[in-house]
Amino acid sequence: MVLMTGKEYIESLRKLKAKVYAFGERIENVADHPLTRPHVNAAAMTYELAHDPELEGLFTATSHLTGEKINRFTHIHQKPQDLINKTKMLRAIGRITGTCFQRCVGCDALNALYSVTFEIDKKHGTNYHSRFKEFLTYVQRNDLMLDGAMTDPKGDRSLPPIKQADPDLYLRVVDEKADGIVVRGAKAHQTGAVNSHEVVAMPTVVMDEENKDYAISFSVPVDTEGILFIFGRQSNDGRKLEEGWIDSGNANYGVVGGEALLVFEDVFVPLERVFMFKEYEFSSLLVERFASHHRQNYGACKAGVSDAIVGATTLMAEYNGVSEASHIRDKITEMVHLTETLYSGSIACSADGYGTPSGAYIANSLLANTVKHNATRFIYEICRLSQDIAGGLIATLPSEQDLKDPEVGKYVEKYFRGVADVTTEHRIRMVRLIENMTGGTALIESMHGAGSPQTQRIMILRQADLEEKKKTAKVLAGIEEDRYLKRIRG
Repeated sequence: MVLMTGKEYIESLRKLKAKVYAFGERIENVADHPLTRPHVNAAAMTYELAHDPELEGLFTATSHLTGEKINRFTHIHQKPQDLINKTKMLRAIGRITGTCFQRCVGCDALNALYSVTFEIDKKHGTNYHSRFKEFLTYVQRNDLMLDGAMTDPKGDRSLPPIKQADPDLYLRVVDEKADGIVVRGAKAHQTGAVNSHEVVAMPTVVMDEENKDYAISFSVPVDTEGILFIFGRQSNDGRKLEEGWIDSGNANYGVVGGEALLVFEDVFVPLERVFMFKEYEFSSLLVERFASHHRQNYGACKAGVSDAIVGATTLMAEYNGVSEASHIRDKITEMVHLTETLYSGSIACSADGYGTPSGAYIANSLLANTVKHNATRFIYEICRLSQDIAGGLIATLPSEQDLKDPEVGKYVEKYFRGVADVTTEHRIRMVRLIENMTGGTALIESMHGAGSPQTQRIMILRQADLEEKKKTAKVLAGIEEDRYLKRIRG
């Protein structure tokens, strides 16, 4: 059994030969390249904190397969407390890094596939679940980071996969062999993909029989022949390539999770790594369970990130000399209220989930979708209030080079000072942190990560059980009999 440290995780990435491209050039080493290094550092904390005596109870668990101590990001939830511990873990690391630490999506893929493969086998007599358990044991014993790859490019959203002008706009099987399958297509917006060890692919939409070639799930190493990554741009990412530290804001851990386009160009997948193959009727269940787990996360990780934003905003109020103003205190109170509301939603869907025939435990899907939908609104308001309090210099502050310039630096130092007992550099550092954490890329991820707002609204309405609510109204209006009152009154 291996429980890697953060340093060991980073070293493991240096041994991979994944094909990663950015700005028209290949990145040979994601662990040390300035564009990807901050995201690697953030993911490394999921490993390092498992060795912290104060946090290891949250960051580790006991494998139900081997009985060994494992990282919680490779654990299959067995009971409500597992999901609650996961929620607490995500908030803790969100607070520590102030960004996305990328490992959630792989954990959610493991948990969704564990239960769905069990149910596919039960109906079809296949052996996906035993294959998957072997893979899971391998992941746990090697403490691997996984990219849970669900989102396809989709092309024309009004058309199903098979009717797209380009059939590769959804990942599909293009050849079948005795010992495996060959797949072609892509997965978009893949958080942490370039610094993962394995890719776990899943269908992105509900499939029917006509689209069964797209109803596939499998896992392969990131450096498998035929796989390449194109790293996505982020707001102000050019600052990572500059000398200096300050203008990057959260320079150690970056902003969001380092998303990439993942291309499969006729990739061979061994049969033992295939977990769904044309069982299209289970695509809906897999999508729903993965989405439930992934949307559960947002009230936790975003609460942790919001903790950092609240802290930075409170400091800026102090640095600006306005911390005692009643309207500032009221705005900070609202930021805290929104943060705790997000977090309470994650705790609620964790505590009110359900068990599956496989033994895995799933978060309450209706509440999980509500959590994520709140994140599409509350984070924007938290960021708006932070920018309100911090002031206009977020948009007009000169560069770190100007601060350190021998000729003009004295003017930056003089005229961007706030309260006398805080240095100008510290005030500038806090401004840049707020700019980084409340800027465009972070907000877009909060809106569209784990599905756009409309996907949550569809799921919320689907699971709202309106018929039961109508029945309740009819009983209260006296249209139908109240059996409980009848029992009480005799």
